[in-house]
Amino acid sequence: MTGLCLVAGLLMAPLGETVTLRWTHSIEKTLWEEVWQSEAGGLRLVEARIRGAGAGMEPPPGARLEKGVWRYTPTLPRLPRLLLRHSRYVSPYTFCADDRCLTAERWLPGLPEEAILELAPCQP
Repeated sequence: MTGLCLVAGLLMAPLGETVTLRWTHSIEKTLWEEVWQSEAGGLRLVEARIRGAGAGMEPPPGARLEKGVWRYTPTLPRLPRLLLRHSRYVSPYTFCADDRCLTAERWLPGLPEEAILELAPCQP
């Protein structure tokens, strides 16, 4: 198995080589998107998009505004995995892969209300 997988405990869903992570900022209610790509030994953040600005959401230097969306390329090193908190108190994360956009609960049926989500290279 190659590409990126979404994992929570014993639940696992293969997503593909490139995954778009979407979420709504809990205070500003603004959509954020990040495009993650599978690479040898980890994953790389290749693009980020913010649909607006607000508290703690200022676009970084070099970001460009296109049709109301701030787009930029983050300068993070390759990561071994990305950990996210799944909680009933905030809007769920949405993961888009291979033309399918589903919430974490849809990718991982049986996901508890509180969980740690892991986006990481799939293990063979």
